[in-house]
Amino acid sequence: MPSSTAANAPGRALPASADVVVIGGGVAGVSTAYYLARAGVSVVLCEKGRIAGEQSSRNWGWVRKQGRDVRELPLMIESMRCWHQIVADLDEDIGFAVGGVTYLAETAKDLARHEAWLESARPFQLDSRMLSPAEVDAMLGRTDRRFLGALHTPSDARAEPAKAVPAIARAAEKLGAVVLERTAVRTVDREGGRIAGVVTEHGRIACRSVVLAGGVWSRPFLENIGLSLPQLAVKSSVQRTTPAPRLSESTFGGVSASIRPRQDGGYTIARSGASRFDVIPAAFTHFRAFTPVLRREWRNIKLRFGRPFFDALGQRSWREDQMSPFEATRTWDPEPDHALLDDVMRAARSLYPQLADARPVERWAGMIDVTPDEVPAFGPVDAIPGLFIATGLSGHGFGIGPGLGKAMAGMIRGEPAMMDLSSLRFSRFGEPGGVVAGEEA
Repeated sequence: MPSSTAANAPGRALPASADVVVIGGGVAGVSTAYYLARAGVSVVLCEKGRIAGEQSSRNWGWVRKQGRDVRELPLMIESMRCWHQIVADLDEDIGFAVGGVTYLAETAKDLARHEAWLESARPFQLDSRMLSPAEVDAMLGRTDRRFLGALHTPSDARAEPAKAVPAIARAAEKLGAVVLERTAVRTVDREGGRIAGVVTEHGRIACRSVVLAGGVWSRPFLENIGLSLPQLAVKSSVQRTTPAPRLSESTFGGVSASIRPRQDGGYTIARSGASRFDVIPAAFTHFRAFTPVLRREWRNIKLRFGRPFFDALGQRSWREDQMSPFEATRTWDPEPDHALLDDVMRAARSLYPQLADARPVERWAGMIDVTPDEVPAFGPVDAIPGLFIATGLSGHGFGIGPGLGKAMAGMIRGEPAMMDLSSLRFSRFGEPGGVVAGEEA
């Protein structure tokens, strides 16, 4: 699990004020704090548990342009530049490596889907291309022509999430950011309708701007201040293996199993789209907005009623002098789906010959914040001047996180936009933060 930052030292005083308070110590929040501090802005990052304790250390570790929604691509291209800059500035090895990303095509449907994405991405002039069956066999050490081809982007990369995000947080501290763990923000403080500060479990911090980068916790935070965000949480299960032969530096995506080479010599293995969704009150509120996703992914999503209906994510309101859900659940550590991961491991051994003798040595699960159109909600919240959000990263936030952070820092500082990010705005879900009836992704 990620190591603590220096900010977790006992007895550290809560700052009385800052220019910006960032809520959430995942990749989006940490990257925002890093770029604000790099620009000389006074910033405090408040994390309810530990830095990267939830999904930002539990993801697959892919840093990819390939397969992105075209609305995200400009930001992801910038994010790749950010990764290279950050890695050069760090004095820690986070396992960042450019090895490419390859999406395998076992069926004609797979092949057509990859070719369609490649065509949609042509305006961005990426180095992505289609591979022939022979080229795929050569990469995997096969000779049986099992695959009809593959989509490949050589410039895509990977890193170790549990190392990368805490390392960026430490770099932000060296630049002057204050990073506070076990400091939950209960609510925002407003004067004249705009942001004037935040109320934490340890006291108030005055500020002019707040960035909410709370992952799955962003929706209940916004609901508590009267705003509606159509964002739900799904559980994704992952495993890592013992060391195994490496026939390629690429990460590989397959329908039944996807793998990433790890710095420790093993592989991170999971299945794209395989997730469990616990039904909570917000599911009924936002059901219509999520209908297209459920219709498209129904074979891969398990629905479950149970305790989560009543737990922290289901809580709808609290006062600033009451314990919040963020204190009740410091770090959400859900149980992985072992039956699913057993099946994924069998599929991985079939797809990738180098895994024939590999065995799983660790399994974990994380909660992914998903929006109805599966792209982030990013930018200002018009109903509350001074409030910004960077949430709903929908399972592909690790790679794009540094780009989001850089763009957010520039937005807060009033700099000209690096690119048009209007398609990611919170307001696309309706005003003030409500769901647009009948809108589909």
